Amino acid sequence: MAINITMPALSPTMEEGTLAKWLIKEGDSVKSGDIIAEIETDKATMEVEAVDEGTVAKIVVPEGSEGVKVNAVIAVLAEDGEDTASVKAPSADAAPKKEEKKEDAPKADEKKAEEKKPEPKKEEAKPEPAKAAAPAKSDDGARLKASPLAKRIAANKGIDLKALKGSGPHGRIIKRDVEAAKPGAQAASAGSAAPASPDGLILPQILDDRVYAPDTYELKPLDGMRKTVARRLTQSFMQVPHFPLNVDITLDNLLTSRTAINNAAREGVKVSVNDLLIKAAALALIDEPDCNASFTDKGIAYHKHANISVAVAVEGGLITPVIFKAEQKGLAEISEEMKDLATRARERKLKPQEYMGGTFSISNLGMFGIKSFASIINPPEGMILSVGTGEKRAVVDEKGNVVVRTVMSVTLTCDHRVIGGAEGAKWLAAFKRYVETPEAMLL
Repeated sequence: MAINITMPALSPTMEEGTLAKWLIKEGDSVKSGDIIAEIETDKATMEVEAVDEGTVAKIVVPEGSEGVKVNAVIAVLAEDGEDTASVKAPSADAAPKKEEKKEDAPKADEKKAEEKKPEPKKEEAKPEPAKAAAPAKSDDGARLKASPLAKRIAANKGIDLKALKGSGPHGRIIKRDVEAAKPGAQAASAGSAAPASPDGLILPQILDDRVYAPDTYELKPLDGMRKTVARRLTQSFMQVPHFPLNVDITLDNLLTSRTAINNAAREGVKVSVNDLLIKAAALALIDEPDCNASFTDKGIAYHKHANISVAVAVEGGLITPVIFKAEQKGLAEISEEMKDLATRARERKLKPQEYMGGTFSISNLGMFGIKSFASIINPPEGMILSVGTGEKRAVVDEKGNVVVRTVMSVTLTCDHRVIGGAEGAKWLAAFKRYVETPEAMLL
């Protein structure tokens, strides 16, 4: 009996992924535990193991396919002794792209109903939908690619297909593209038509690719990571009430302590400034437990441990691997763990449990010379710390003398649903104390 291999869920929130690469081909024998494919999610690329054994009878989903739904059949195994030629591929409704196939060939009764639909009288037709009723060609004269069902829905809703980007094969506009269209995608009426610039550029009411003349830019599709970052941070910025707090911190004692630590450390261990900041942030969260919190619909969750998410820039976006229970770890352990996580993050080899579950984030752009900035909160965390560069500044010391010190500016962005200004200020004071007196981290 044939065995279906389905798209696995690699994290609790995964709904779809990209089948990046097949490591098997039709006719190959596989056994349980063999690596058969690489699946790319919005955060990582992970290897998939075979659960059953048999002979690969059919590759259903080709490598490179995007948007493969969890539990969709991606391949079929024939059991030992079974003729692979007799194994049938799954039906169309088990494979991805089902919606697009149905739309490309509307049912006969839909066509019949559409044909019988009477033409609206001219005096009853509204100017706006009339202009947007399924245009046949785009502005450059090229034929628009849209399914019949998409055209019909667009005509009924008065949506201009030229304003939409198709998600179907070869950029074809399909049903879901029209249904997801926002008001800005509707055709402009004669009195509010988008003006043209002297160069003939279209100036739409909302910013889209039509602002720019043809052949003046290269359009790159969004990958899963960029889509997720865009969606989550847009939601955070719109739904979470952010407020920033900032303070200047003197680094001289910390830099001196770092040198002494690295000189005394075992071979191969090199503690960075960021490692020390991770430790200081974790201890400050334990000192100020009201700040180690997350907003939920049921109430405020106060976390028992300081799980520090650290922003790592990767190709195509950003990922935040987590140092769990950082308050309990030594600097050498934090340093080694952070190096390993950052390396695998850039290779997109992190497991979901390694970048989920953080309670606080740190984003450091000091290495780029950025003096200060304010980050967007990474939900469901309640705070994020933005770290600027350390620079020489003239400051007044305790005795009133003007001296040169190494100073960095940090900005703490807080979720006002969880943390008030006083709580955030107390956390910053505790963090500043640990950084300026690093010996306190040893107590």
